[in-house]
Amino acid sequence: MITLIQILQVLVQVVWWILIIQFILSVLIAFNVVNMQSEFVRSVAMALDRLTEPMYRPIRRYLPRTGAIDLSPMVVIVILIILDIVLGNLASHLRYGTPM
Repeated sequence: MITLIQILQVLVQVVWWILIIQFILSVLIAFNVVNMQSEFVRSVAMALDRLTEPMYRPIRRYLPRTGAIDLSPMVVIVILIILDIVLGNLASHLRYGTPM
C-alpha cells in the first residue's frame, strides 16, 4: 500500500512540474521571448495544453470569468499540494502506525 501511495506522490509531482513548465512557457510566449513560429515551441506548447486542459476544464466551469487572467492553474496547483500532503500523511500513518 505504501508503494502505491509513493507512486501517486511521484505522479502528483510530475503533474506539478508540467504545470510549472507550462506557466513559464506561456509567460515566455506572452512576452515574445520565444516565438510561436518555431515548430518546436509550438509542438511543446500544444502538448502541454493537451496534457493540462482536462484538469482545467472542470475548474473553469465553476470559476468566475476574470478576462485575460486564468485562475484554474492556480487552483489545480493548490489541489495538488493538498493531495501531496494528504498522501504523505497517509503514508506516514501506514508506515509508523501513528494516528492521523
